[in-house]
Amino acid sequence: MKIESYRFGEIVIDGIRYTKDLKIIRGKTFDNWWRLQGHTLQLSDILDVVAAKPSTLIVGTGAYGRMVVKPGLSEELNSKGIRIEALPTKSAIQRFNELASQLGHENIAIALHLTC
Repeated sequence: MKIESYRFGEIVIDGIRYTKDLKIIRGKTFDNWWRLQGHTLQLSDILDVVAAKPSTLIVGTGAYGRMVVKPGLSEELNSKGIRIEALPTKSAIQRFNELASQLGHENIAIALHLTC
């Protein structure tokens, strides 16, 4: 699995175009993802990621970084053995592709906000 391209509001993964926020967990894409509080990522938004127990969760915070990680979430995930990296979406995708090729898709999850 590879994220092939990204532009504001659109991502292509293995030749399939998506226009809604999404997550990739254990190499499977879950599209049309939305957070309980819109532009704030909190634990309840990623319970499926936590259950999958990846070593790293990469968060794409949007083209302009508008989505924020709720204070304390990083520490909560760390206590569960999950490291989190929050980056603007374009950088998050690059990091995901890099880590997935090194560590495998079983160990890396990504949650992506595709717009702002």
